[in-house]
Amino acid sequence: MTPILIASDHGGFALKEKLKPFLNKIGLKVKDLGPFDDERCDYPEFAYALADKISKGKFKRGILICKSGIGNSIVANRLPGVRAALSYNVKAAKLSRRHNDSNVLVLGSIFVRPDLAKRIVRVWLNTKFEGGRHKRRLAQIREIERKIRGGRK
Repeated sequence: MTPILIASDHGGFALKEKLKPFLNKIGLKVKDLGPFDDERCDYPEFAYALADKISKGKFKRGILICKSGIGNSIVANRLPGVRAALSYNVKAAKLSRRHNDSNVLVLGSIFVRPDLAKRIVRVWLNTKFEGGRHKRRLAQIREIERKIRGGRK
């Protein structure tokens, strides 16, 4: 089974719990980074935990869920090599893979109900990176990350 990470905050907990059996059913081994209940918690802790594993190459893909998805996107995209895509619809998820080779899907539980979330996830998982002109742009992103890590001059 292909592994995938998943994490949320309290606002995304219910949707996360609905997605886990779906991910298992379509053949993915889910590694849940928490939280493990719906008690109030801080999203940066969970978004960082997931994005750090993606950034270090320990996992290839992950899914983050909070109420709006915005906070998780901000945190995850701070780490090098992470391309987190906030997607409220199937088309955005598909384009995030085709054009940006996104490796973290971010969902907002107040905008995406479970049935739509499953469709978004399925499309995101099954869409291939297009390459071509988009490869050049990803190289530019990697160069920006290199400059940031090396300090500004």
